[in-house]
Amino acid sequence: MSDSIKSLLFAIILCLVSSLLLTAAYTGLKPFQQKNVFLDKQKNILMAAGMLDREKKYQSDEVQQIFEERIVSLWTDEDGNIVEDAGGEGKLIPIYLCVENDKIISYILPIDSRGLWGKIRGYLALQNDGATIAGFAVYQHAETPGLGGEIEKAWFQKNFVGKKIIGKDGSFESISIAKGEVSKRIPEVQQANYVDGISGASLTGKYLTEGLREVLTDYEPVSIRFRGENIIRYSEIK
Repeated sequence: MSDSIKSLLFAIILCLVSSLLLTAAYTGLKPFQQKNVFLDKQKNILMAAGMLDREKKYQSDEVQQIFEERIVSLWTDEDGNIVEDAGGEGKLIPIYLCVENDKIISYILPIDSRGLWGKIRGYLALQNDGATIAGFAVYQHAETPGLGGEIEKAWFQKNFVGKKIIGKDGSFESISIAKGEVSKRIPEVQQANYVDGISGASLTGKYLTEGLREVLTDYEPVSIRFRGENIIRYSEIK
């Protein structure tokens, strides 16, 4: 057998062995990756709901315990009814309730918005009055570091707390990102519906504003129920 054929066979065998090892590693690590994704989801839902300190490190079992104790995963339909089973008729979208001793503290909505360079995904929590934002968390984006990437920073996300998705007359307004500081750019009567923007990232703010409006519009039927029926007990909707 010539040296060139031996070299070719060696290369083929090396490629096959490497492929098998990579496949085995991927298959073996996949359950751990899925677990990490699930834990990250739980962590961000809890952060949006204000159940975790953004500056503190948590062990995975701590996150799981708090999530299981405080968060209930449910669905809501086009009429704002909250149901436990996703197999019902009509369009159902996920909703998470933050519950303490049967009292609904807040409800959390998944955010899936267009960004400048890719998707922006996170969670927005609303208080049980159906009008006041309790928190906001971003867990995935492709925005430019130092510019649009600031959406993942605590200073930006904390700006949402206490803001309103309704206007002074009680009608739906959503929440928007201003082009600069709210106090300098937005009339006082509208400032409750805006958060400070990020310098040099107006397009990120524009796309996130549009995404938040789309999500809040989809969830407006259930928000109306919280505003009008004063739903505060989990047992009332089970």
